[in-house]
Amino acid sequence: MDLAFTPEEQKFREDIRAWVADNLPKHISHKVHNALELTRDDMQTWAKILGKKGWLGYGWPKEFGGPGWTAIEKHLFEEECAMAGAPRIVPFGPVMVAPVIMAYGNKEQQQRLLPGIASGEVWWSQGYSEPGSGSDLASLRTKAERKGDKYVINGQKTWTTLGQYGDWMFNLVRTSSEGKPQTGISFIVLDMKSPGVTVRPIKLLDGGFEVNDVFFDNVEVPAENLIGEENKGWTYAKHLLSHERTNIADVNRAKRELERLKRIAKAEGVYDDLRFRDEIAKLEVDIVALEMLVLRVLSAATSGKNSLDIAGLLKIKGSEIQQRYTELMMLAGGAYSLPLIREAMEAGWQGDFPGGNPALAPLASNFFNYRKTTIYGGSNEVQRNIVAQTVLG
Repeated sequence: MDLAFTPEEQKFREDIRAWVADNLPKHISHKVHNALELTRDDMQTWAKILGKKGWLGYGWPKEFGGPGWTAIEKHLFEEECAMAGAPRIVPFGPVMVAPVIMAYGNKEQQQRLLPGIASGEVWWSQGYSEPGSGSDLASLRTKAERKGDKYVINGQKTWTTLGQYGDWMFNLVRTSSEGKPQTGISFIVLDMKSPGVTVRPIKLLDGGFEVNDVFFDNVEVPAENLIGEENKGWTYAKHLLSHERTNIADVNRAKRELERLKRIAKAEGVYDDLRFRDEIAKLEVDIVALEMLVLRVLSAATSGKNSLDIAGLLKIKGSEIQQRYTELMMLAGGAYSLPLIREAMEAGWQGDFPGGNPALAPLASNFFNYRKTTIYGGSNEVQRNIVAQTVLG
């Protein structure tokens, strides 16, 4: 197994780096490098820039309008975007639902839904978790009843990330109560402007509204919005979750945030503390190990071998690493990491005072926010069970 990049791949990396440097708005990269809050316009602006280039669906095959890159090229693209300070692509459309539509949707659905995802014009949301149905997703209760040429949906989804911006939503719904819980689930997409859809933002500790409750009250959805076959949605959900868990690992963002951690530690005078630097070194070793694991998977895929079924393992290690670097950043900032006055931040103040370090704000907010990473996308406890069964036997 050769983990070195070929000259052609190195040239590809250089081309991507140059293009991103020329096209990524500087005010957006500044926000990303300093973990400042991105607006909808920030995220959508970058999505549309990539969409115009044909790279928002960077993992798509050519037959669906993607660049048809190899696994290695996709990895290099992600890495260069992350290190340049590009916003993380909102995954719900191009990374999560698009592969399901490609694999299980019919031709009409592909022609109708994929172009808006590829261009960045249509913002997608995910409707999986419900109150009482998170890690045990098969227990979901949101019901879709077939009535003629439409489905009528009633129920509730929760923790819908950035759902307040959503144009369309993909949902797991219950269409049958017979047999095992998994056998009665279907995969339906819907327009979030449909009558009966109510989005209620959930206020977080930092005063932001990253997640939402979404209510469905007799929402009528055309039957043509059913993806694949009725009661086969669990199969499609597992296909989607493999993309989500790999995406959560996000080793490239971890590499960028490691550099930010070092900058903060040096600026705050704790980098020379050997015990603190030991913690940074241990984190860096784990990030390198995670990257090697990702490259092993990519190498297997490139050589035509069966790649390791380790989406759950990538999710476990990636999410734990994210929690560790946000914790170390807050420890490095000390008391300066605690203040969070949203009104001041919205007015442009981000710790930019005489002698201040702009990279410090809002460290405590990020620390608390990242406690979720070991829960969403399938809790790490459940993922360890899955890894034990599928990888260890």
